[in-house]
Amino acid sequence: MTPRPAPRLLVLRALGLGDLLTAVPALRALRRHLTGHELVLAAPERLSGPVAATGLVDRLLPTSAPGREVPADLPWTGPAPDLAVDLHGNGPPSHLLLQRLCPHRLFAYAHPDTPDIVGPAWQEDEHERDRWCRLLRWYGIPADPLDLRIPAPAASSPAPGAVVVHPGADAPARCWPKERFAAVARELRRCGHDVVVTAGAGEGALADYVATEAGLPSAAVLGGAGDVPFDQLAALVTQARCVVVGDTGLAHLATALGTSSVVLFGPVAPRLWGPPPDPRHRVLWHPGEDDSARPGDAHGREPDARLLRIGVEEVVEAVRAVTDGVPGDAPVLGSIRL
Repeated sequence: MTPRPAPRLLVLRALGLGDLLTAVPALRALRRHLTGHELVLAAPERLSGPVAATGLVDRLLPTSAPGREVPADLPWTGPAPDLAVDLHGNGPPSHLLLQRLCPHRLFAYAHPDTPDIVGPAWQEDEHERDRWCRLLRWYGIPADPLDLRIPAPAASSPAPGAVVVHPGADAPARCWPKERFAAVARELRRCGHDVVVTAGAGEGALADYVATEAGLPSAAVLGGAGDVPFDQLAALVTQARCVVVGDTGLAHLATALGTSSVVLFGPVAPRLWGPPPDPRHRVLWHPGEDDSARPGDAHGREPDARLLRIGVEEVVEAVRAVTDGVPGDAPVLGSIRL
């Protein structure tokens, strides 16, 4: 007798590395609650490495869409999903994309333009991890936003014990000036740290500049022509002494692997995207007097003013704090506490 195939659970999260990692608590909650389901994640194929590393997904359903747009379609085949979960966004584009597959159940936030979906109300001012766990709890699935760790990789680091400096980001608004990254790397090298500079695809010139100005050899640059292979990147971060990075995917990878980090925030506040309270992490954030909570344009074309208020010595001192084991009661240095 042919066994009945397992019911399928489809989760839509067709975004980037940081988005995937902030969804780990929700994915883990679904995995635990629906043990008999095949969990299929609709996400870009370039995330196949990190998706596998979470240990939570049975199969990746590759998607393609420019930027952060909702995919036009999903390459779904076979019977309709038993359950579809919208962890992508709030509104008709992602709702309708999943509804076209005729799932037996659909979990999503309520929206007036898709009134047939009964779900909780969306909140703008909410941390990304909390947002998706709250969605699942509304439907009766226990979910803990602090359950965010992923397993450490078995691979060896190409630079064990180094401080990892990552000057790139997905948008200019979140790019701290390269001259300041170079100054930080130069000072950390002067203080006796091994320093490596990482780069995503197309960021080779940026990483080469930072390394050259810091007096580092060309071998200290990893990536640039293409992305660093994920198993190598994860091993590097796992065994790093500290990661210095802007508000981008590598910051979330450090959090997920439990590696000390110094994260430079602007234009979006760390209360919406930052690491949880933990003395291993320092977030630097300098809002103006009237914009402590209001997020700016994370995809803007110029470095955000809040990011530019962060100084070189402040970053160096934050690295010293996490590498020297200085205790702290909140993951912040700068002008405000979260």
